[in-house]
Amino acid sequence: MPKVLIVSDSHGLTDEVQTVKERHEDEVDAMIHCGDSELDFDADEMKDYQKVRGNCDFDDRYPEDIDLDVAGMKFLATHGHLYRIKTTLMPLSYRAEEVGADIVCFGHSHMAAAEKVDNRLFINPGSIRLPRGITEKTYAIASWNGKSNVKVEFFNAEGEQIPSMTVETSLQAEE
Repeated sequence: MPKVLIVSDSHGLTDEVQTVKERHEDEVDAMIHCGDSELDFDADEMKDYQKVRGNCDFDDRYPEDIDLDVAGMKFLATHGHLYRIKTTLMPLSYRAEEVGADIVCFGHSHMAAAEKVDNRLFINPGSIRLPRGITEKTYAIASWNGKSNVKVEFFNAEGEQIPSMTVETSLQAEE
């Protein structure tokens, strides 16, 4: 079953970013950092992450957003500040439609959540430094067995799964 690690809003943390990466690198097919790492683009801790620029990242080498295909699932990753994610998902939804994304990963609000909107899954992994809405510092792992069986699991910074936050859904159109 393919898996993608999703991290965001680490705001200068180095050990934690490295630890999360090392904890899961052998079990995931890709790793995404949704911005506000506040680290240089080529920092060792950011190596192997597909990464985007957040509003607190000042290295111009970070792209604003990226799209990638992982085992047949199309991902769009962005920080979210350019899409007004704190008030609505509509602009980000339009961008996801433009690139044909199945799963959209973003940060910025520091609020961990996964929500299906129009057969597209929006994932905010929360923050491993400054969580909002909950006290747990979080990141996420998305896994799937085809578009009919997609699961998002959230973990705290120590790597313990938070079962109450798990989301399972289908991204296929309902008949």
